[in-house]
Amino acid sequence: MKGRKITEKAEDKGRRRARCAIIVGASSGIGKETALRLTARGDTVFNLSRTGAAAPVRTVTADASEEGALTRAIGQICKETGGLDLIVYCAGYSCLAPVACAKSEDYRYLFEVNYFGAVEALKAAAPHLQKRGGRAVLVGSMGGELPIPYDGFYCASKAALEMLAREADMEWRGRGVRVSALLPGGTATGFTDKRTVYGEEESGGSYLGLRRSGAALANLEQGGMLPSVVADAVVRLAERRNPPTVMAAGAKNAFVRALARMMPERVTDWAVRRKFNQK
Repeated sequence: MKGRKITEKAEDKGRRRARCAIIVGASSGIGKETALRLTARGDTVFNLSRTGAAAPVRTVTADASEEGALTRAIGQICKETGGLDLIVYCAGYSCLAPVACAKSEDYRYLFEVNYFGAVEALKAAAPHLQKRGGRAVLVGSMGGELPIPYDGFYCASKAALEMLAREADMEWRGRGVRVSALLPGGTATGFTDKRTVYGEEESGGSYLGLRRSGAALANLEQGGMLPSVVADAVVRLAERRNPPTVMAAGAKNAFVRALARMMPERVTDWAVRRKFNQK
């Protein structure tokens, strides 16, 4: 009997506690794959987006670009569940446009979805995460480390997201909450087809360069990582006891990130121009 009790205690100790997780943008792509992995582990997962996610993920309709929508949704969920262990921010929008020609409504909307929505989600989740020593993962991009011609507003928003993760982690780790940014490279999702791309009239004299860059970017994405691989990285990062504040997804991206940080900017910018067929 004594041996049986010891075995039962060991099993209880090794058993993973089911968690409550919120994913902003789990209806498709990386967010969807992350939700599938978390539910397979027995976690209760909620999706916050304008479109629904497949069962057993529960969707609370919320538009990341609408101020207050994520705050209300997160508050509603935490009131129902009694707490929160993990929040993953996957919402994203891209607009291929020359800086000189970009419309204010386009780049402001982009920042509302990619950056300010993440700020609101973190603020709303913070008090609930602190009660359980929870985790937050912001899905950034290698585009936040290296520029992509004509996708500059997306890159700028992802660079801001990375710094937001570093700052929040610095402020909250003393309260038991860790915040990390995960940086995927090109990933084969429907994001490519959803991107807003300026036409010839909107782009002025930059259209040929924009078109070349867009084609190279689409090839990079559709020939890149599977969203399931990135989702695995999200889950591993969320479950690490002492996670890095910023981590590239995959060995290749980690190598590129390290190399880019060692090289002079003029060299990396030259390499980027060649990669995206720019003069």
